[in-house]
Amino acid sequence: MEPFLGDRYGNPSGAHPLARDAVRAVDEAREQVAELVGCRPGEVVFTSGGTEADNHAVTGGIPVRSGVPVCSAVEHPAVLEPVAALGGRTVAVDPLGRIDLDDLRAVLADIVDRGRTVGVVSVMAANNEVGTVNDLDAVADVVRDAAPHAVLHTDAVQAAPWLALDRVVAAADLASLSAHKFGGPKGVGVLVVRDGTVLAPLLRGGGQERDRRSGTTNVAGVAGLAAALIATAADRDATTLRISALRDRLADGLRATVPGLVETVAPDGDRAHLLPGLCHVTIDGVDSEPLLLLLEDAGVFASAASSCSSGAQQASHVLAALGPARPGTGSLRLSLGWDSTGVDVDAALAAVPVAVERIRSFASASVGD
Repeated sequence: MEPFLGDRYGNPSGAHPLARDAVRAVDEAREQVAELVGCRPGEVVFTSGGTEADNHAVTGGIPVRSGVPVCSAVEHPAVLEPVAALGGRTVAVDPLGRIDLDDLRAVLADIVDRGRTVGVVSVMAANNEVGTVNDLDAVADVVRDAAPHAVLHTDAVQAAPWLALDRVVAAADLASLSAHKFGGPKGVGVLVVRDGTVLAPLLRGGGQERDRRSGTTNVAGVAGLAAALIATAADRDATTLRISALRDRLADGLRATVPGLVETVAPDGDRAHLLPGLCHVTIDGVDSEPLLLLLEDAGVFASAASSCSSGAQQASHVLAALGPARPGTGSLRLSLGWDSTGVDVDAALAAVPVAVERIRSFASASVGD
């Protein structure tokens, strides 16, 4: 990124040598991303991140795509909110967070039976809060059968660090990525738009990205995104194996040392359907907010839901969609990344049981008083 923040600070929309240099850099990055995603370079649209890419995919741009938008009930708010704003429908998930294919078929059939069309179906490749991976090929089979004219979109933001994108998004007409999830800069992303998929611009005014996304191109960000994706793909298999082992040690250790703790979408310890980088649990008799504060004091930074809002811990729509919560339980999400180590896991295994016990002891003392 550094050269494009200094001497090579050209605008690729220009015509002079610095501009042409920037065009070459963006074109190279586009080719690199396309190879790793399994699409043509012309199908790669650079965006400001996952939120813009999701909004663009769901709405279809301006003017808004005709037809009813449909998504799973556990999507990122960048999908859920535009679907709701357009009067769309949501589809149930099973207790493990996977989209309910029977409900998807029923929802699509109901829309058609009412004399309407389905405009887009959006199903995330992997959930950003609990880590559940969806079978997009199976989703595509249902959509092609029940609503053959609908566009299929997948939010692959959380999946990108862990799953081979060329296989994950192969069935989708549109796919969203965000660089910061795989070690790239914040504020830059990708919307993959397969040839033949009709998509109006969401941002107008300059005609960049083949008139699909106007705005001066973030050359340094685009270069950083491509470099990070290359590095991620090169080490993905080894990283996934190592982080999966760390996640398993973390989850197994918490189950063994914290009474009343349940893995949210792996209650029996089977994690084959999960990304390696997330460990989500619920804990009896513990409120999430004081738990997070005690963990922070111990140097363990965690969350109670997903990091998709402005920083406030809000009620989790994902957990609500999984089914009724056990009374008096709090949630905890511990995330691991490519640079996580055994020392990090040891720190969490030491801190969480102590924090839980402190909260429970305080609650018991308060009841006694």
